[in-house]
Amino acid sequence: MTKLFIAMAAAAALPTACVMKPKDITDEDLVSFDAAVASIGCDLVNERHYLPVELQTGLTREKIQEVAGFRIQREEAVALEGGGMRLLTGACTPKEDA
Repeated sequence: MTKLFIAMAAAAALPTACVMKPKDITDEDLVSFDAAVASIGCDLVNERHYLPVELQTGLTREKIQEVAGFRIQREEAVALEGGGMRLLTGACTPKEDA
């Protein structure tokens, strides 16, 4: 029974753990992306958000969108209803109400 539970838990974790980084994106790019998105308030929605992230990271708009999708697939960000995404890690970790 315990082995079955461990196998089920491992299988449940598999989808987010197996998401591959976008092609040509380094760990340093991911750190830079997170810092840039945090510096603009944690939401990446429109041109006003994309431009500073592009400038701070040196990544193209296409690569930024790929990294945003990667963060969403890893459950490190959420898609916003009106479009865009909100980062949920690092400086953007939501504060819990006391």
